[in-house]
Amino acid sequence: MTFEPCYDLIGIGLGPFNLALAALAGPVAGLRTLFLDEKPRFAWHPGMMVDGATLQVPFLADLVTLVDPTNRHSYLAYLRDTGRLFEFYFAERFHIPRAEYESYCRSVAESLPACRFGFRVTAVHQATLPDGRDGFTVTFAGGGDKTHRVLAANVVLGIGTEPIVPDSLRGLWREAGPLACHSAHYLNHASLIRSADDVTVLGSGQSGAEVVLDLLRTWHRPGHRLRWLTRSAAFEPMEYSKLGLEHFTPDYTDYFHALPADERAALLSGQGRLYKAVSADTLAAIRDELDARSFRHGVADTGVTLMPGVEAVRGNRSDDVLSLALRHRSTGRAMTVRTERLVLATGYAPRKPDCLAPIDALIEHDSEGRFRIERDHRVLMTGTRAGLYVQNAEVHTHGVGTPDLGLGAYRAAEILNAVTGRPVYPLPSRTAHIAFAPTVAAAADPGIAIDLEDPGHEQHRSQYQRAESGGSRTAVPAR
Repeated sequence: MTFEPCYDLIGIGLGPFNLALAALAGPVAGLRTLFLDEKPRFAWHPGMMVDGATLQVPFLADLVTLVDPTNRHSYLAYLRDTGRLFEFYFAERFHIPRAEYESYCRSVAESLPACRFGFRVTAVHQATLPDGRDGFTVTFAGGGDKTHRVLAANVVLGIGTEPIVPDSLRGLWREAGPLACHSAHYLNHASLIRSADDVTVLGSGQSGAEVVLDLLRTWHRPGHRLRWLTRSAAFEPMEYSKLGLEHFTPDYTDYFHALPADERAALLSGQGRLYKAVSADTLAAIRDELDARSFRHGVADTGVTLMPGVEAVRGNRSDDVLSLALRHRSTGRAMTVRTERLVLATGYAPRKPDCLAPIDALIEHDSEGRFRIERDHRVLMTGTRAGLYVQNAEVHTHGVGTPDLGLGAYRAAEILNAVTGRPVYPLPSRTAHIAFAPTVAAAADPGIAIDLEDPGHEQHRSQYQRAESGGSRTAVPAR
């Protein structure tokens, strides 16, 4: 296995977002790229690949189409290559199975020579490139016991997220052993879970709902007890209205990024239904399963308990039984739940990249210890002009669209435009009907005027200038 000594861009991690970057970088003449992942082959949430699960975004949110529909790595091109394009056409399916999407991504990853699996990046150091520019030395292991070192002008971090265990349940988590698992690893523990008579699922996002639905379809029967609990006030459906979806446009990202940090945090705290709730189809399927049971036994005797508005206070294990101490948030009533198996569908957080430890002192952090990130997804750094970019680690700066597959190709194009300093992928200046910022509305509507003397205008000045010039997202020169 040989590697070039110097690259324009190295991607660390190969999930869908860095894979989109690799697919769009391929046709860019003269751009030397390398993408590394420690897994032996492409895999995407294998522990949640339950039967019948579909993407929550349309198939057009593939790796490349929303930026370059002519790219040979589109989902439709994959269907053509596998002889299934007519089958897809007649199925009239807008949302494709999750397993099909993973297969498509794996096919793309295996066809791109820049993508290398089985290599673990261990360190990123500050370096000077042969041409005198600032850059990085990237050290990685793989290919037997070999250690490799290469240079890169830019590094793009795409290592994904990791499961969260609530602080109140960390003690139980240590004691529970195999009796508890995170939903991220649900299928890995499915046999043990289904060997029990009593199962509790904690958390009401899409993952929790899919686990509940799978257990209803494959495991639950008379004599089994299934319990679905959440601290949320309701089992809420995902906001999927046509205008609501415009929160996942680049326009909204522009608006969100220009806000002060405290305003961004306040907005995120009230936007759970945009990106943390459950698809209406999944909730409807769960309701169908419950109705089928209540028809025979009555609502009180379905063997299924759904309870919102309860939070876990602590937990412990006694032999093969797990006990959860709960508090009902509205009434304050304390409860105890005893269960044989526990699935935590309690969400994800950005991974902490140990490989960046050598340059951590150069990286600027906010008051919460998170990366400070510019609009083009570049991490702010001091002491170097090399480019460090992130994918799916910027919800706090870029908003609810950060983990959404629909913005993956667009973000990859923004990064490529920034790295090359030219519009290798021209991007639209306006993508939403909604004018999220007053300055955007004023630029398009002659009946609206902005008071330039108002101090609130300053935070949106860049948006105002962008709107007046017809958009300038096509290229942001790398510093």
